[in-house]
Amino acid sequence: MNTFVKSLLLGSLFAITVPAGFAQTYPVKPVKLIVPFAPGGFTDVVARILGQRLSASMGQQFVIENKPGAGSIIGTDFVAKAAPDGYTLVMVSTTHVISPWIYKSMPYDPIKGFTTISKLVDSPYVLLVNPKVPARNVQEFIALAKAAPDTIHYASSGNGSAQHLMGGLFVSMTGAKLKHVPYKGSGGAATDLVAGVVESSFAGVPNALAQVPQGRLKALAVTTSKRIPQLPDVPTMQEAGVPGYDASVWLALLAPAGTPREIVTRLNTEINKLMNSPDTKKALYDAGVEVAPSTPEAMSEYMAQELERWGKVVKETGIKLE
Repeated sequence: MNTFVKSLLLGSLFAITVPAGFAQTYPVKPVKLIVPFAPGGFTDVVARILGQRLSASMGQQFVIENKPGAGSIIGTDFVAKAAPDGYTLVMVSTTHVISPWIYKSMPYDPIKGFTTISKLVDSPYVLLVNPKVPARNVQEFIALAKAAPDTIHYASSGNGSAQHLMGGLFVSMTGAKLKHVPYKGSGGAATDLVAGVVESSFAGVPNALAQVPQGRLKALAVTTSKRIPQLPDVPTMQEAGVPGYDASVWLALLAPAGTPREIVTRLNTEINKLMNSPDTKKALYDAGVEVAPSTPEAMSEYMAQELERWGKVVKETGIKLE
């Protein structure tokens, strides 16, 4: 890990203390949980499942508020500038560590600008195509894209999003000539994919589960190295003939930098308890994700590693904002 990433990691660790008993009374009013993406997408689905359960277990409403735009920067910046009192949180995705490499300037530091609460879930993405695309598998899809460059489009939730990077990585590794079409959220991308406005997308499992079983979309591959139980017949990208392709998306809960340790510990304890309960596991399984709670420190370190990893991917693939 380079010196830059180490310094960011050190800056993310929290050491502020508050009077004894403060954490026991938290929360005493509703908590805003900002989702920096449009409603209906992968992050939004998980946020609403978690928010509902935190509301019940902590005795105050966790109100989901969508603030999409600029590759998740708008909503995340809102939280970075909020009071560090535990009443404004943000659910970030892998996009959080991708945007700094895509955008020329950032209004916050992705590591030092936040206090980490917990990792939440992991999930693959799924290469989906509209049924009108005459490809039965990944190799046929690649051949079509090479035969007619830039006539097959792949939709994403926006420039610099994880969906954008998943597609960019695929293009880089296969030589498929796909044209990126950014939307303002994964919901809009999924709608146009079903309608045939665009031909393909690297979409979250919740979107796949909503469309594939009904035959409205075809699933060609999952992006991780292992198949997923929700779509057992869909091969991995490596099984489908793209060796070395292995990428997933994660979600984490963050608070503004300087949030008291006692509040962070309270939230982390509650989240770990909820995430390990059978009903939450089932709800998240049905949504296509795998629970993966962590300590704050472990997620801080993981985010720093992911920042470095996706920076290399951006440089190697040459992905730029369109």
